[in-house]
Amino acid sequence: MATRIDTTAGRAALDAARTALAAGERPARSDYATAVRYLLQLLDEKAPGNSVEVRVPPFGAVQVVQGPRHTRGTPPNVVELDPATWIAVATGTETWDDAVEAGRIQASGTRADLTALLPLRY
Repeated sequence: MATRIDTTAGRAALDAARTALAAGERPARSDYATAVRYLLQLLDEKAPGNSVEVRVPPFGAVQVVQGPRHTRGTPPNVVELDPATWIAVATGTETWDDAVEAGRIQASGTRADLTALLPLRY
């Protein structure tokens, strides 16, 4: 990730985003973006590597998990999910399996199951 998000700022944005989502509201864009990027940063710290690309459009993407490095075209191991689902699975509000079963996570490739890495400590 290009710019490191300070822990205090990341937690504040995450708290604001989670509060809004719990109330059935859309979080402020800046809080939403920072919360998503902060959690992606934590995932990158926990599982550095280049074999799985995790995409949370429109706010961010990161390559994680040790293994074969991907350099061109569409990576063989891709996870894509919306911001609300990413926040839910990354914080433990929802399980990976439940989100996959509900169709809110698109995961392809043999390394694209992030169950062992989630939830994150934030």
